[in-house]
Amino acid sequence: MSRSVAVTGMGIFSAIGKDLEENHSSLIHGKHGLSTPEILETTHQKLPIGEIKATNIDLAKNLNLDESHAFTRAALLGTIALKEAVKNAKIKDFTNIGFVNGTSVGGMDMTERFYREYENDATNRRFIQAQHPGFTTEQIASYFGINNYVTTISTACSSAANAIMMGARLIKSGRLDRVIVGGTDCLSRFTLNGFNSLMIYSEDFPKPFDAERKGLNLGEAAAYLVLESAELAENKEVLGYVSGYGNANDAFHQTASSENGEGAYLAMQKALKTARFNPHQIDYINAHGTATQNNDLSESRALIRTFKEMPALSSTKSFTGHTLAAAGGIEAVFSLLAIKHQQIYPNLNFNSVINETKLEPVTELKSAKIDHVLSNSFGFGGNCTSLIFSKNG
Repeated sequence: MSRSVAVTGMGIFSAIGKDLEENHSSLIHGKHGLSTPEILETTHQKLPIGEIKATNIDLAKNLNLDESHAFTRAALLGTIALKEAVKNAKIKDFTNIGFVNGTSVGGMDMTERFYREYENDATNRRFIQAQHPGFTTEQIASYFGINNYVTTISTACSSAANAIMMGARLIKSGRLDRVIVGGTDCLSRFTLNGFNSLMIYSEDFPKPFDAERKGLNLGEAAAYLVLESAELAENKEVLGYVSGYGNANDAFHQTASSENGEGAYLAMQKALKTARFNPHQIDYINAHGTATQNNDLSESRALIRTFKEMPALSSTKSFTGHTLAAAGGIEAVFSLLAIKHQQIYPNLNFNSVINETKLEPVTELKSAKIDHVLSNSFGFGGNCTSLIFSKNG
């Protein structure tokens, strides 16, 4: 398990941009992508969401799909992001490539739209299978002809981060030399209603790590990394390395983190151990930072337990909203952009520290020497994952 894992390509589609260039521009100019719903059909017209302003018809045209296609919105977003990633990595042959995809919503947006019609209308029965997250993965894989190794991870908000971890392990163990990893999730009525019913949804823009935070905003996105063994990537431009990873379960509550952030703490400890790093070597933390009362206090306590001297930290969910299964993917891209451009992206909407922990995130774009970034993704059911990305292998 000693092989280095290089990142040779990445692609992203989110509410702040349709590609890497647009996302980076939004990050450096403090331009968030939160607005009221226009594409999603919902009664909650005043709740802010990180919505991609393109219909499924628009997205399908972008991919030259005919009208009879069965691509879910998550699959459409994922395919577009993956196209950029493989182009970035200059990959044209998909024969011996693996694909590990994280998704939680899957095709739920289609099944919730058509389930009342299935009995009497055969037209949309092609979407019945879409309820299963693996259906979305298979659609993306089929578009590129990937069939060597294809699997789905669905661990809620840590899905894409776990996909990246699994891809890195597949390369380190020698099972594969090249793997596409990441995740995709779209907005749906089910998730919007669900998070609203949990009373953790904010009617205002999110304020991660702020004393007056009122909850999260949901978003939709897709992002992928192309991982290759260092040997295979020897003559390629390398964007960074997956140097550490760790997963742990909080084992506390179905939808809440423990007060002392035990799962988050253990995940970060495992990531540091895998990378063979001391905490002081981390230059920047892309925090999970959902802006809920529970997560931000719990994560803050876990960070304080891990770091004697706190590195610069921020939550980019203030730009994109919480994109659920895709969060670990888009924040992996943001972490690698931070390394590439030697920049720390701001934590928007922050005004005052949480009294119990006093952590103060970076609130303006900042230039800094960044060799190692820690990225946190914590999911319902206590599934906590931390990744470390490094400038050099």
